[in-house]
Amino acid sequence: MTEKQIAGYGVWASPITAESIARGGTRLTDVETDGDDVYWQEMRPADGARYVVSRTGEAGGDVTPKEFSARSLVHEYGGGSFRVFDGVCYFTNLTDQRIYRQTDGGAPAALTPEAPVRYADFDRDAGRGRLVAVAEDHSAEGAEASNRIVAIGTGSEGEPTTLVEGADFYANPRVSPDGKHLAWLCWDHPSMPWDGTELWVAALTEDGAVGDRWLVAGGKTESVFQPEWSPFGQLYFVSDRTGWWNLYRRGSDSIKAVLPRDAEFGLPQWVFRMSTYGFLASGRIACTFSEGGVERLAVLDPQTGELTEIESAYSAFGSIRTAGEEVAFLGASATRRSAVVRLDIATGEATELKRSSDTDVDPDYVSVAEPVAFPTANGRQAYGYYYAPQNPEFVAPDGELPPLVVHSHGGPTGATGDSLSLSVQYWTSRGIAVVDVNYGGSTGYGREYRERLQGTWGIVDVEDCANAARYLVERGVVDGARLAISGGSAGGWTTLCALTFTDVFQAGASHFGVSDAGALARDTHKFESRYLDGLIGPYPEREDLYDERSPIENAEQLSCPVIFLQGLEDRIVPPDQSARMAGAIREKGIPVALLEFEGEQHGFRRAENVQRALEAELYFYGRVFGFAPADDIEPVEIDNLAD
Repeated sequence: MTEKQIAGYGVWASPITAESIARGGTRLTDVETDGDDVYWQEMRPADGARYVVSRTGEAGGDVTPKEFSARSLVHEYGGGSFRVFDGVCYFTNLTDQRIYRQTDGGAPAALTPEAPVRYADFDRDAGRGRLVAVAEDHSAEGAEASNRIVAIGTGSEGEPTTLVEGADFYANPRVSPDGKHLAWLCWDHPSMPWDGTELWVAALTEDGAVGDRWLVAGGKTESVFQPEWSPFGQLYFVSDRTGWWNLYRRGSDSIKAVLPRDAEFGLPQWVFRMSTYGFLASGRIACTFSEGGVERLAVLDPQTGELTEIESAYSAFGSIRTAGEEVAFLGASATRRSAVVRLDIATGEATELKRSSDTDVDPDYVSVAEPVAFPTANGRQAYGYYYAPQNPEFVAPDGELPPLVVHSHGGPTGATGDSLSLSVQYWTSRGIAVVDVNYGGSTGYGREYRERLQGTWGIVDVEDCANAARYLVERGVVDGARLAISGGSAGGWTTLCALTFTDVFQAGASHFGVSDAGALARDTHKFESRYLDGLIGPYPEREDLYDERSPIENAEQLSCPVIFLQGLEDRIVPPDQSARMAGAIREKGIPVALLEFEGEQHGFRRAENVQRALEAELYFYGRVFGFAPADDIEPVEIDNLAD
């Protein structure tokens, strides 16, 4: 065995490079089934961040040609950009947002006209030869986009027919197996889909028009998720009416919980076509759920409520689809990168159809997450995952403790898990500890925990991230003088608030983060334009709260170095926010860096930009904390930092 080298934390050499992370794989985003074939979507950073539909079967390989990228921009975040029926793929193309029909060997044919309208979340109305979908119309200049449910003929290009309109938002249009009913979700400002949605069902006339309709479930304080018709024509859905997202079935005269449990069978619907369950040929339901922050895969008998957990090598599950007695999903674990998996329910045999990367990571370099629960403000408890430094080639000098990066996830209504992230391992394999925090407001712990952030964004999340760092310092596992916080989008807001309103951290990194809550309320896209009503308060009525909590309005309180990383085409958090915040810090004489990326929207997708952002953050911490990374990194211009 080779003797370990003694070297300070942060300077360890690692084979997990930023280039290998950025260029060494694809991001798998969605799974669909069509008969025995499984389809999935890949975002390929090395191919200009193009979204490609691929498949198994005799004609396996890419479905969408090189000139096309299958990505929807409805709600800006998209999702639900393709479906496959009887071997025919229907997808939304990124550049023009039109729906195309793609057959094997044929060129894509447009089904919708050229217009400033976006489409997502398709279902098939087979008997009438059409798709139903969510449409988002941006044609009214200077006005908010309008959303509706439309029908689109699958034979040739034509003008869509409006089926349902009037609400601010729609999702999950689903046609019953007999073609007689249409179900859908809708909600209005200021609700977000995890706050309150309504599940409606309408009768469809012979010619496909919407007839009588009725409200099945939901309201302003009940979040309904993923309505689906079973093969037998029964309507299922997930609701958090008890405080937990559980599965329900609509009967002839009542709604019945299939399995009451203090567990989450639903998710925050940030994108379309999210799925946590699907119907097997036997009538049972394959599902995934989260309990105590731990994800599980199971089979549920809807008649008896019996839940049988499935043992597998995976601990994170997404995009659940079924075919016969098989389930296809996106799976990952603490030691496995994301993959498209097909699992036989009867035998438990799992086959990886596509891995996000064909490059294996040496397990000796992998830091496995330690779940942590720690005390936080008001006598509460919060949660996270701690990753200790791990590198088989190095050991730190006696008595030295590692720097810590506290990661604040985006959303803020979202969650982090313990599945293998090379972006986390990038830090730990270099000798930098990481804690990924599920602060109050995160999902996976019930509605009460999720609602901790109501009216307290910029307070509860900040307290929890700061207390995660304090907890690890008190445990004696990290260096209290070298604490950084990093986050993207809403996580960037938490980062900047923590740096502004606490003295816990000595550095931070804001990835396209919010610094001006008032500007975000005034200048963001429709989907999130009233999100802050619940997180902070109604705007402009409570403009005082927005000013009180916004880092840009309180920059005089910030006294430690910050790096900003920002896409210049970001519609969700406009680049002006990062530029103004960086300018305010620069004027104070505090070290600051601002890197802006052409062609990037909300989140970096192009390989060269992913690599540059990761390396720049490491370089920045090295300069601030006084260590020189082993990597050959292009220097970052840091204002106000003495050599």
